[in-house]
Amino acid sequence: MGGGVDLVTERSDSRVTLLPAGGPNSIAASIGIVGDEWTLWIVEMALQQGFTQYNEWLRAGPISSSVLTARLARLVEADVFERAPYNSRPPRNDYHLTTRGRQLWPILISMWAWEETWVDDPDNRLPQMRHTECGQVFSPVHVCAACDKPTTIHDVRAAFGPSGSWPRSIPAASTRRRSHSGTRPPELVEQTMALIGNRWSTAMIGAAFMGARRFGEFEAWMGAPPTIVAERLRTFCEIGVLTPSPNPTRPDWSIYALTEKGGSFYPVTALVLDWGERWFQSPEGPALLMTHVECGNAFHPRLQCSACGQRLRGHAVQVVRAGDAVAAVRGGNGRPLRQGFQGPRKRRTPGG
Repeated sequence: MGGGVDLVTERSDSRVTLLPAGGPNSIAASIGIVGDEWTLWIVEMALQQGFTQYNEWLRAGPISSSVLTARLARLVEADVFERAPYNSRPPRNDYHLTTRGRQLWPILISMWAWEETWVDDPDNRLPQMRHTECGQVFSPVHVCAACDKPTTIHDVRAAFGPSGSWPRSIPAASTRRRSHSGTRPPELVEQTMALIGNRWSTAMIGAAFMGARRFGEFEAWMGAPPTIVAERLRTFCEIGVLTPSPNPTRPDWSIYALTEKGGSFYPVTALVLDWGERWFQSPEGPALLMTHVECGNAFHPRLQCSACGQRLRGHAVQVVRAGDAVAAVRGGNGRPLRQGFQGPRKRRTPGG
């Protein structure tokens, strides 16, 4: 899975994790967790279907036992899930989302919305989202928590904070790992993973959002070998996130500008970083300082319903899978579908 982070405090359902001084910061911690397809799928199934049992995930998707075991272990280590033993012979555990795990839902629906809008894929199996308070299918609108005004990348000013730097912000080994069979999660976020599912991709999209435009700027800010920078730039241009143009001072060189598609990925990034800063904190202080230019307050992203303008709450977001006429009523395994992104089901009694 994504790059590991040493966790040095005792974990609890409501306390943050204190990261080691001088080590990977909250950006590295959050990307190391979120930048993995199977991790997102495991969390989604827990949020939306209420999965808590190992075999539920194993039956629901083409995930291997080894991949599922590794992901769940890492998610417990990161305090996204907690284990709850319910049987001793043989040993059996349930896996329950913690508060920080349940708060991943805005990231998931923002990824789906970006892929739905910008990725032309005839095999798209992404779900739709219904706001149960107004009854409408919606797209999430990215707003400032302080003033509720819609925001884009152009409305937010960002700078590294006391624990922020490029070396500290890159996950140590964040790269996509799949089962040996090469299978994929049932609902794909293919291009999202191209942007955050690899440590150098993560660094590049961050550098682009922070203003890098020239090859040398990407190389210096990412700390990556030139061959890696060139390969990532080529990939980003191919999927339409960056666009090259001749450098006015060196026509044989290029400058790389964010496209509208690339800029529209900013809400996903902002939500990931905000979640990471909430739950993983360095003793020196924040990794990134974001300010909403219009209202002048510290920027924290929130989501509104595009249909009614209300602030979205996890319990009022209902996932509706395309092509499934009864998806809003029953889950794929035949049991009633949970109403929105809620907490875990009632826990077992140990020994039960």
